[in-house]
Amino acid sequence: MDTIYLDNAATSFPKAPGVGKAMADYIEQRGVNINRSAYQPAVSVALTVLETRGLLCRLLHFTGPETHVVFTPGATFGLNLILKGFLKPGDHVIVGSLEHNAVMRPLNDLAGHGISFSRLPADQDGLTDAAGLLRLVRPQTRLVLVSHASNVSGSLFPLAELAELCRERRLPLAVDGSQTVGHYPLDFSALQLSALSLSGHKGLLGPQGIGALLLDPEFAAALTPLISGGTGSASDSEIQPAYMPDRFESGTQNLPGLSGLHAALGFVEQQGVDNFRRHEETLTRRLLAGLRGLPLRIAGPLDMERRVGVVSVDFQNLDNAEAAFRLEQDYGILTRCGLHCAPSAHKTLGTFPQGTVRFSVGWANTEQEIDRAVEAVRRIAAG
Repeated sequence: MDTIYLDNAATSFPKAPGVGKAMADYIEQRGVNINRSAYQPAVSVALTVLETRGLLCRLLHFTGPETHVVFTPGATFGLNLILKGFLKPGDHVIVGSLEHNAVMRPLNDLAGHGISFSRLPADQDGLTDAAGLLRLVRPQTRLVLVSHASNVSGSLFPLAELAELCRERRLPLAVDGSQTVGHYPLDFSALQLSALSLSGHKGLLGPQGIGALLLDPEFAAALTPLISGGTGSASDSEIQPAYMPDRFESGTQNLPGLSGLHAALGFVEQQGVDNFRRHEETLTRRLLAGLRGLPLRIAGPLDMERRVGVVSVDFQNLDNAEAAFRLEQDYGILTRCGLHCAPSAHKTLGTFPQGTVRFSVGWANTEQEIDRAVEAVRRIAAG
């Protein structure tokens, strides 16, 4: 039985062509470190890393210095750096009500250190009115941090409207782009973001264990590094370098991962994010149309202008875990069931504590696969 992979919100599969080869080439043919030695293989790998920064700048319309693209182990690390490196006791933060635990767990850690937060309310479809920010701003508010799109409902945050309100109030705006970068166009400079944290292994079609944090220079200057150590630079000093990106890139980087991300970004740039978006819109619209009228609830908006290709459903006549198990065992359809590391989102959507079965499309999925998935859901839901 052929499998149909519909768990791209967790990680993309298949990866972009050339990713595995690029990683194997680094490990088998080069294998050196960078910023430590000046021989030719080290220079070649350093150039790959430099080109990867440039590819991210072009993709996300980041016009700041390329040195302000900081490589991280993933989006979670970047979000922790934003929150724990920027906030001080007494500060107040505004977040969305659909946030992932990559945001909420660090915030709850900080709550014990005199930092408070408020949530922007969303409706039961996961849609947020950006104007709600005005009711939450306090004199102590120092940061706004939101996910561009929910990993549960797929609903898009009204980022342009929120960015305008933040600019008017001189509030830094940071964004978790885990579910949109590579899937949906995002313009860092037009939005005048302070920070954007992203994963390399989702919409960018790269390997796990590599991500990036794009930082406005003024915001970067206000951040305290979470990790200090060797950078290969300023080796005569025991003080962490103040210049970028060394300030935030201590230790040996994930060079196999960066080699894979470099190849993936080249593919994404060649194909075009707009083309990926159109393809995924077509598939998601087809999926939503097929699911309507079945004995299940779709948790999220039906309007494609306000969502990405993440569709969560709550089966009405059987347990969601059983439905997900049968989808795999009987039909070869791979989904994710549960609370998706986002209990706040499920509480907002009315799917807590049972969770949902999540279908998330990607660049390699086809209309025929969507039709097979819909038919499988129809049979399972009918009992």
